[in-house]
Amino acid sequence: MAFAAKACAARRGERGGSRFNMLVVFVLIGLGVYSAYNYAPVAYHAYLYKDFMQELVNKAAYPPAKSNEWVTQQLREAAKEHDLPEDADIRVQNDGGQIVARVTWTRPVKLPGYVYEYNFDHTARSSGFISKQ
Repeated sequence: MAFAAKACAARRGERGGSRFNMLVVFVLIGLGVYSAYNYAPVAYHAYLYKDFMQELVNKAAYPPAKSNEWVTQQLREAAKEHDLPEDADIRVQNDGGQIVARVTWTRPVKLPGYVYEYNFDHTARSSGFISKQ
């Protein structure tokens, strides 16, 4: 009996220690969820826009070939749908018989205690060559 009482007395200072650790873990998980909540939509829309860019330049290169202005117009319309900044820099040109579209933009992403600048810079090059008919 004396041994059990001695063990309880030695552990009195440890009471509540696991509650604090659990609180720290919950705070860290909450910060991670908050960061993902703010970052994931921006990264997801950027991923979808990259895919759209590649499909568009491939489509524009095949007969009947589309103009660079048409490609630029389609990219601007899609930028609105993908919730991209209006000041996105869109450049389309013909390079060696291929259509090349480059889009760059920056969007701030709020993270706990920090604002991350998400930089998008993607160049899509048509897989086929422009044919003249």
